Amino acid sequence: MKKFFSLLLILVLVVSLVGCGQQAAEDTEKDGEKAVTIRIAHTLAPDSHYNKGLQKFKEIMEEKTEGRIKVELFHSAQLGSERDAIEGISMGTLEATLVSTAPLANFSKKFMVFDLPFIIQDREKAFEVMDGEVGKAMMDSLNDKGIIGLGFWENGFRMLTNSKRAINKPEDISGLKIRLMENPVHVETFKVLGAQPVPMPFGELFTALQQKTVDGQENPLVIIDTSKFYEVQPYLALTGHFYSPAAFLVSKSFYEGLSPEDQKVLNEAEQEARQWEREYCISLEKELSENLKEKGMEITTPDKKALQEATKPVYDKFKGEIGEDVINALLQ
Repeated sequence: MKKFFSLLLILVLVVSLVGCGQQAAEDTEKDGEKAVTIRIAHTLAPDSHYNKGLQKFKEIMEEKTEGRIKVELFHSAQLGSERDAIEGISMGTLEATLVSTAPLANFSKKFMVFDLPFIIQDREKAFEVMDGEVGKAMMDSLNDKGIIGLGFWENGFRMLTNSKRAINKPEDISGLKIRLMENPVHVETFKVLGAQPVPMPFGELFTALQQKTVDGQENPLVIIDTSKFYEVQPYLALTGHFYSPAAFLVSKSFYEGLSPEDQKVLNEAEQEARQWEREYCISLEKELSENLKEKGMEITTPDKKALQEATKPVYDKFKGEIGEDVINALLQ
């Protein structure tokens, strides 16, 4: 009898496991199609504009596919730096990422145009260019790297912070060690201004500022706020020296593996989330200066015309690589 009951118990377990396996198969397939997971990596905080915009994308994508396509978000450089994410997209080991355009200059020189100092003063005109033929040509230049660029998201105008002194004129920047992204135009711009550029991954930046390995950094106000740089940087200069869009990138191998219908849904979800994120950033930016002042930062508005004049040599150095047609499309 003991043997009988033992055999019966084993039979019940086998049937249960088979049932679980069938249920798992049903969970991963719907109408004959396998469920798909899109992992999206970025380097900013969970309460950042990136993450909020990507949450909106996740919501739209999963709703449009009735949960058949899942979206997983990895914030705060959990999967590495922006360059790591771009390389992951290129190699097909990551499905998607949202990154600032500066590191993309290492993959296509067309993206260097955004980094020319003061080239963009009107973001609405910039949106028209980025959403039009010029923006499409820039994204298409990544195709041979295994990358598909779906759209330009908002990141804002970049401002300068430091722990040494208030910035009111170009000369005040001279001698400061400023953390920058790995971008040749950014590096040249701050060299021209007399600073000491220090390229460094974003994930290492707060500690470097805290330990005074570098004196300052430059980022949009929303990043300065959500990254809590006000805790270690008393001075904020509203320079607006670079306009900083972000690029929503997808692995070409992943994208081409989707059905035409799913590609269409992905494109639509990205467009809807991009518009939401842009509007969110613009509304938020109006409050940020006052918020950062309340958090203890001394805020100055430097002479922008003097800064523009001081950085003119940067255009001469890079216009041959970028292309004057692209530059002229963005110049106001």
